[in-house]
Amino acid sequence: MYARDSLTYEPLPLPDRIALTDKESRSEARAFLSRMLKRHSVRDYSDQPVSRDIIENCIRTAGTAPSGANHQPWHFVAISDPILKEQIRAEAEIEEKRFYAGGGGDEWIKALEPIGTSAEKRHLTIAPWLIVVFAQRWGEFDDGTRFKNYYVTESVNIATGFLLTALHHAGLSTLTHTPNPMKFLNSVLSRPSSEKPTMIIAVGHPAPDATVPAAAKLKKPLESISTFFD
Repeated sequence: MYARDSLTYEPLPLPDRIALTDKESRSEARAFLSRMLKRHSVRDYSDQPVSRDIIENCIRTAGTAPSGANHQPWHFVAISDPILKEQIRAEAEIEEKRFYAGGGGDEWIKALEPIGTSAEKRHLTIAPWLIVVFAQRWGEFDDGTRFKNYYVTESVNIATGFLLTALHHAGLSTLTHTPNPMKFLNSVLSRPSSEKPTMIIAVGHPAPDATVPAAAKLKKPLESISTFFD
């Protein structure tokens, strides 16, 4: 992305401004909250296809996220190939079976009981798309020399949030999945050792009989998640 001989600062006039009145801002904030309240983590998918260009534009949105030193230390691998999805599911379920057999610890497994999860991950093959998020631990100049990326975890987390929001805004449902360990994804998806897989996101339309756990509807109130100093 960068050439070692062109790392210079060049200020540009702010190219885009969204100028709203307080009334308009209040309305936009409420409308966005209303839309996001309709977001649910879905485990039951239909096989209704999702066009690639929709996924592309959602990933483009993720790519607009802020990042440390603007290094954009992320890579998104989108998979609709059934064979690859089967392979990812098989590998993920190996790790999940170890987890539910006791590897996750009693406390963690107990905490998951209200969510109703198990080692079986049907969504990995039924959902039309999987998006695997990779964090790039270092980058390379155009001459192949390595450079350090900064605030990688924070940057990738923000970009992932952008991605999930964009997918929901496009009318799609998602489920985040983090088998541990996830190193098998580098091999399956031919990603370099500089990249660390952080998440698998299943993407698609919910099945007609899709359900969500009742516990997932319990959200902390504003006073529990925020403090204001006016």
